[in-house]
Amino acid sequence: MSTSIDSFGAKGTLEVGENSYEIFRLSAVPGTEKLPYALKVLAENLLRTEDGANITADHIRAIGNWDPSAQPSIEIQFTPARVIMQDFTGVPCVVDLATMREAVTTLGGDPNKVNPLSPADMVIDHSVILDVFGRADALERNVDLEYERNGERYQFLRWGQGAFDDFKVVPPGMGIVHQVNIEYLAPTVMTRNGQAYPDTCVGTDSHTTMVNGLGVLGWGVGGIEAEAAMLGQPVSMLIPRVVGFKLTGEIQPGVTATDVVLTATDMLRQHGVVGKFVEFYGKGVSEVPLANRATLGNMSPEFGSTAAIFPIDEETINYLRLTGRSDEQLALVEAYAKEQGMWHDPDKEPVYSEYIELDLNTVVPSIAGPKRPQDRILLSESKIAFRKDIHNYVEEQHPAEHTQLDEAIEESFPASDPATLSFADDGAVDVQSAANGAEGRPSKPVKVTSDELGEFVLDHGAVVVAGITSCTNTSNPSVMLGAALLARNAVEKGLSTKPWVKTNMAPGSQVVTDYYEKAGLWPYLEKLGYYLGGYGCTTCIGNTGPLPESVSAAINDNDLTVTAVLSGNRNFEGRISPDVKMNYLASPPLVIAYGLAGTMDFDFENDALGKDHDGNPVYLKDIWPSAQEIDDTIKSAISQDMFRKSYETIFAGDSRWQNLSTPEGDTFAWDEKSTYVRKPPYFEGMTMEPAPVTDIKGARVLALLGDSVTTDHISPAGPIKSGTPAAQYLDSHGVERKDYNSLGSRRGNHEVMIRGTFANIRLRNQLLDDVSGGYTRDFTQEGGPQSFIYDASQNYQAAGIPLVVLGGKEYGSGSSRDWAAKGTSLLGVKAVITESFERIHRSNLIGMGVVPLQFPEGESYKSLGIDGTETFDIEGIATLNEGVTPETMRVTATKESGEKIVFDAVVRIDTPGEADYYRNGGILQYVLRNMIRN
Repeated sequence: MSTSIDSFGAKGTLEVGENSYEIFRLSAVPGTEKLPYALKVLAENLLRTEDGANITADHIRAIGNWDPSAQPSIEIQFTPARVIMQDFTGVPCVVDLATMREAVTTLGGDPNKVNPLSPADMVIDHSVILDVFGRADALERNVDLEYERNGERYQFLRWGQGAFDDFKVVPPGMGIVHQVNIEYLAPTVMTRNGQAYPDTCVGTDSHTTMVNGLGVLGWGVGGIEAEAAMLGQPVSMLIPRVVGFKLTGEIQPGVTATDVVLTATDMLRQHGVVGKFVEFYGKGVSEVPLANRATLGNMSPEFGSTAAIFPIDEETINYLRLTGRSDEQLALVEAYAKEQGMWHDPDKEPVYSEYIELDLNTVVPSIAGPKRPQDRILLSESKIAFRKDIHNYVEEQHPAEHTQLDEAIEESFPASDPATLSFADDGAVDVQSAANGAEGRPSKPVKVTSDELGEFVLDHGAVVVAGITSCTNTSNPSVMLGAALLARNAVEKGLSTKPWVKTNMAPGSQVVTDYYEKAGLWPYLEKLGYYLGGYGCTTCIGNTGPLPESVSAAINDNDLTVTAVLSGNRNFEGRISPDVKMNYLASPPLVIAYGLAGTMDFDFENDALGKDHDGNPVYLKDIWPSAQEIDDTIKSAISQDMFRKSYETIFAGDSRWQNLSTPEGDTFAWDEKSTYVRKPPYFEGMTMEPAPVTDIKGARVLALLGDSVTTDHISPAGPIKSGTPAAQYLDSHGVERKDYNSLGSRRGNHEVMIRGTFANIRLRNQLLDDVSGGYTRDFTQEGGPQSFIYDASQNYQAAGIPLVVLGGKEYGSGSSRDWAAKGTSLLGVKAVITESFERIHRSNLIGMGVVPLQFPEGESYKSLGIDGTETFDIEGIATLNEGVTPETMRVTATKESGEKIVFDAVVRIDTPGEADYYRNGGILQYVLRNMIRN
C-alpha cells in the first residue's frame, strides 16, 4: 500500500462495482482542476510517492500553481508505473540485473530478492531482417535466420524470463513492442497492492509515446533511466510546458490517418515543441479513432515533443473493450478518470502554455521525404517535388565527385539540410535551392536481365522497396484494410507490382493477419507480392535485407539513385537500405500504389498505373477503396475474440523459443566465449557499506571537447570498423570481419562498448591538432603521443591515474544514451567539467558514479587558459560523506611549468537522491545495498 507521507490528506477510497481501491485524490490539491490532463497525471504521481526528501509538498504545490507561461525550471521526480523495452536497448538492463544477482550472493544476500520493483516487459521485435520476401515461406525462413543470428542473446533473455519476477518477455515473431503495448500490456489505469493509479511508463525506444494515444503518459528514455525505473527509482525531469493541440472537423474521404500524422508532424516541427508535452483537446478529439490517436502519439519523436497525449474518453473505453480487456478494467478506467477530473470534457478547456489548431477537413493526401519525416509533400505535387529533389542526388556530368562531395558535406555539416544543396558543375557546393530549373529529370535507363525477375529497365527514381512496416501504421486497421482493399481492386483490374520492387508486409501484431484472413484479402496482397515477412520492425529500422542481386548490381554499377516507399516513421539517409538514396514515408495504401507504379516519377492524378483486361487505362482513383467500404470491412472483419486469442499465449513463443537450450538457476551461467553477453564489472570488489568518496588528485584529461558534444558523439553506435579497438577485440576472440555485426547488437558486452566510447568519427578531441575520431594524447608516455582513447585509458588506469573530461556548452545533448555514461565511467573518468549539461546525461553520469561540475558562470577552459596538458586536483568531494552536497568544489589545474590555475566549479548534484547515488558509487550500487538491507 501507500508509502506517501500524504501532506495534503489526499488518500481515500474508490469503490467500483464490488471492488475497492486506495487512490490519491487530486481534489485535495488546490489548482489541479485547471491543469492539462498530462500534468494531472504528474500531480497524482507526486502525491502518491511524496517522501519528504526527493518528493516534497513544495513539489506538489508547484504543479498545483503551475504557470503555463513560465519556462520550465522546477525539477521533479517522476516514478513511472512500469517499464517497456525492445530487445536491442533492453539487453543491457537484463545484463545488469543478472550481475546484481551475483553481487548480492557475494555480499551474503538472497539472489532471488533481485527483481524489477516496477513491472517490466520486453518485446523482441528489432532483430528480424527481411532476407526472404514475396513468397509463401518468407515468415518461416526469416524467423529461422533471426534465431541463427541471435541465439546467444535469446538464450540469455529466455533465462531472464524465467529467473525474474515482474519481468516478462514477448518472444520473437509475436509483434512490435508499441503495438503489443497498446493492444495488450497497457491497462490505462494500474492496480497494484490495492492501489489504483494512472498507468505511466518509460521505454527504451523513442516511439514509446505511441501509448499516449490510450491516455497513458510515457516516453522513451536511455537504459540507465529505464533500469532505475525498473528498480523503483524516479526519473528526474522539469515540469514541462504543455502545447494544446486543438482538433476540429473531420477527415475527408480519400485522406488517411498517415496524412493527418504527416500534416501534424510538419505543423509541430514548424511551431517548435522540443522538450514540451503536446496534448490534444477540443471537440474534434472525439472524432479521432483510437488507432489514429496512437499513430499521432507514435510520431512524437519526429516532431520533437517529449509526449503527445490524448485524454481518456469514451473512445478509449471502446478500444480497451475491442482489444479484449476485462469488464472490471473498463469500469475502473472510466470511474477513476471521472473521479480524478481526467475524463475528457470538450466544454472545459484546460489552460495551456501554447496553442495550435488543425481543422481535419483541410488535410490532404501527403507523403514525406526524401530524407526526413517532417519534409512533407502533397501527393498531388509528389512528381514535381521528386524531379526537384533528384538533382541533389544525381549529377550527370560528375557522378563520382558527387558521391565524395556528399560524404564530405555529411562529415562537415551533419546537421545541414541537403535539400538546400545543389552541385555546381565544378563540384563546388552551391547553396541555393536545388529546385531551380528542374525541368524534366535525369535519366539513365539500364536494362536488367534476371532469371528470377525477367527482363526490365531500371532508371533513376525507380521504387525498389515498398514496405508496409513499423509500429506507426501497422497498428491502424483503417490504413491496413485500406491497403488490402486497394490490392484487391488492383488485382481485379489486372494490375501487378513491378518486378524490381522488393515488397514487404510486416504487421505489428498477429491480429492483422487474422483480420486479413477473415476479410478474405490475403490472396490479393500475395498476388501483388505482399506475403507475410515477419512481425517486427523490418524496413523502418533498416532491417530491409538485401535487394535482389540483379537489382542491386544494376544500381551500384550504374550509380542509379533509386527510392524506397515505406509506411514507417523514419526515413533518414542511409537508414533503409545501403542501395537506396531517397526514402519516402507514405500510408500503406500508397505503398502498394507506388509498388504498382514502380517509380517516384509518377503523378497519380494524370498517369495511369496500367491497363485493365479491356485495355482501358487504370488510375489510382479507380482502385482507391471508399471510406464506407473500409469502415464496413473493419466492422465485419475485426472482433474482440481475435485480440483475446492472439494475446492468450503471447509470452509462450513458438517451438524455436521453447526449444532454446536455456541455462537454469537464479544466477546466469555466463559463457566465457560469448562476444555478445558478458558480465560487466560494476560490482567487482563492492562491500555492503560504501567506501567514503574522496577528493580527486593528479587527474589527467582524457578528452578536451567543444560545444554541443552530443551523446551520439560519446556513445558507441553504428558499424564496427576494422582496425579500431572494438574490432581488435573481436579479432582476438576469433570473430570474422563479416560477423562483426554492429555496436548496437553488442550492447550486452561491455568490452566491445567501452572500446567504442568517444570513438565517433566526428568527435574532435582538442588535445590533438585537427584530428577527428576516437583519439587522445597518452601522457603516461614520454611527450604524450597520439593514441586510441581506449588504449590511453587502459594505461592511465594501470598507472592508478584518475581521468577527467573537459567540455563546453550543452554537453551530452541528444538522445539519453546509457552507454554515453557507462562508457565514460568504465574508461576511468571520475569527473566531467563543462560550461553546461543536458539534463539527462548529467543525471546518468551521477548514476554511474561520475561527478558533473560546471565552470564558474561566464568562464570556460579557454578563458581560464587551460589546454588539457595539466594535472587536476578536485577538493570538496569528501564533504559528501557528511551528508552535505557542497555548492562548489575547488579545482586546481597545474601546468608542466608548475603554474596553477584555480577555480570554484559549480557542483551539479541537484537532488538528495542524486547525492545518495554518487556516495554509493552509482545508482545500481545504491539500489543493490537497499535491496539487501530491506
